[in-house]
Amino acid sequence: MPRLMIVAGSTRPGRAGLPITRWFGERARAHGGFDVTVVDLAEIALPLLDEPDIPRIRRYTRPHTKEWSATVEAADAVVFVTPEYNFGYPAALKNAIDYLHQEWHHKPVGFVSYGGVAAGTRAVQQLKQVVTTLRMLPVFEGVTIAWHPRFIHDGRFQGTEEMERAAAAMLDELLRVEAALRPLRANSRPDEPGA
Repeated sequence: MPRLMIVAGSTRPGRAGLPITRWFGERARAHGGFDVTVVDLAEIALPLLDEPDIPRIRRYTRPHTKEWSATVEAADAVVFVTPEYNFGYPAALKNAIDYLHQEWHHKPVGFVSYGGVAAGTRAVQQLKQVVTTLRMLPVFEGVTIAWHPRFIHDGRFQGTEEMERAAAAMLDELLRVEAALRPLRANSRPDEPGA
């Protein structure tokens, strides 16, 4: 069974991202197509990129980088849960992405975004520019949540039927694309230039 890593991209105290991430994690487990892991960037607490070498050569010196590398390497597909801050995505999420390079290659990626009227879609558009340079393949389907505080009650996110359908469609597409990209991941060797 392919492994799906869901990343809570906000680290702000009181963040809405954690209940939204938990909700999507439940949808992913109920879907049944993936072995699901949820990663909370607030718990991982990566410092601002502190490796002396560029991530592309994978010569890591810090224990937190090695652990993060192993976590991402183990994933076959990724979903980023992201808010929109000032028309962009959180610095903590960019930092987590930038720590690594080859570990992201040839993996499908989906997005659960939330915010005001734009529902985090501008943050997703910026993220797509970054992930495609890491040879990730964004799927078309996504979950967009406008005015998200309306759906959080007693610390739990309660999605609508429309959100449930969007989540299922994205998971279906991630499963299809993961299978298509699997040979590329199998044939990539870390020691190859550009691998």
